Amino acid sequence: MLWLFRFLSVWPLAVLHALGGVLGWLVWAASPRYRAQFRANVAQAGLPFELARPAIAEAGRFVAELPKLWLRPQRESCLDKVRFEGQAHASQAFAEGKGVIFFGPHCGSFELGPQALAELYGPITAIYRPARKSWLASLEQASRQRPQLTVVPASLSGIRLMHKALKANQAVALLTDQVPPEGLGLWAPFFGKPAYTMTLAARLALQSGAVLLPVSAERLPRGRGYVVKIWPPVVAEDARASKADLLTLVTRINQAIEAIVLSQPGQYLWGYGRYKSPRKDAA
Repeated sequence: MLWLFRFLSVWPLAVLHALGGVLGWLVWAASPRYRAQFRANVAQAGLPFELARPAIAEAGRFVAELPKLWLRPQRESCLDKVRFEGQAHASQAFAEGKGVIFFGPHCGSFELGPQALAELYGPITAIYRPARKSWLASLEQASRQRPQLTVVPASLSGIRLMHKALKANQAVALLTDQVPPEGLGLWAPFFGKPAYTMTLAARLALQSGAVLLPVSAERLPRGRGYVVKIWPPVVAEDARASKADLLTLVTRINQAIEAIVLSQPGQYLWGYGRYKSPRKDAA
C-alpha cells in the first residue's frame, strides 16, 4: 500500500478530490450499515438529509487527500493552500501565557488542520491513536511528524508531554468527538443524546489554565484548498477538577463541536458511531 500512497501523493489535489468523491459514493452504495449509521446521526442532529448529503463524497475526498498530506516533503509549506480566519483568538490565547488547546471534530480536512496550525503557532503537540495495521501505524507516525508538529500516542507518556507543552505556553491539538476507552470519558449530550465523550481536553484546561480553542478545517471545492477557522474560546470557569466541573466543561466542548458541524454539515463524518459504548481497553 505504501507504493500506492507514494504514487498518489504527486497527483494534483483537484484530481485526488474528484477520485475521492467517487470513492465516497462507492462506499455508500456498498454498505447498508454505513448508510443506516449516517442517516441516523443526521436525523439525531435535526438536519434534513439534503444538507448532509455532500458528506458522502467528502468522506471519500478525506481518504484521497491523505497521500498528499502525509507524504508532502517535510520542508514544503502547506499554507499556500490555506486561508485562515479567527487568528485574533489564537493571539489573545497565547498572550495569556498558559498554553493553548486546539480541538475539533472529524469534519473537513482534520489531517490538514494541525499541519497548518503548526506552521503558524508551532511547536504543537498532537495526540493520536495509532492504527491497528502495522504498515499504516508506521506510515502515520512517520508522515504526521513535522518540523513544528510532534505527534504522540494516546498514552500516559503522551499526556505528560502535552502537559509539558502547555506549561511552556505552547499548543496541543486533539480531536474531541471520538469515543474514548471505558473510564476515560463521561456521558455528555451531543445533539441531544448522551454520547461517551473524552475528558482529556477538559482536564488539561482545568489543570493548566490553558485556553480551549475550537478549530475547523473546511475543504474547498475542486481542490482549491482549505479554510482553517479558529473559533471563539470555550470558557473553563475555574481550575477545580471535580466531576461536576468536568461534566460542565465537556458539555461545552461538545456544544462547540456541534456548532462546527452545523456550520459545514456537508463535511462531517456522519458515518462514525458517535453514540456507541466505549471499548474496554486497559487504561
